[in-house]
Amino acid sequence: MTLYEIIELLEAEACTGVEGLGINIESACGSDLMSDVMAFSKENALMLTGLVNMQVIRTAEMMDMKAIAFVRGKKPTEDMIRLAKEKDIILISTKLPMFASCGILYEKGMRGRGAGEC
Repeated sequence: MTLYEIIELLEAEACTGVEGLGINIESACGSDLMSDVMAFSKENALMLTGLVNMQVIRTAEMMDMKAIAFVRGKKPTEDMIRLAKEKDIILISTKLPMFASCGILYEKGMRGRGAGEC
């Protein structure tokens, strides 16, 4: 599923990386615990979170994730946007809660890593 399709499904807006919205996202992980993201995610994935701090960008970078979706109307700070651009990580924001966002993506065929999905 492309990031552009994800943005449409989640009624989201791009905060960075408008030129990269055609990238393919293979899986998703929804969590506010970065330790869970590190344990259960894989590269080329989308992280869904309500946590807004620099650790979110650092975790995505470590895990080779391509995009982060902030849920519940959360928006990244300017420092986060700068770092994400530097690391080629696309940031999007949706007003939907995490449960609904994950459910919509799951319904459309997006999956997590498997056993122990976050």
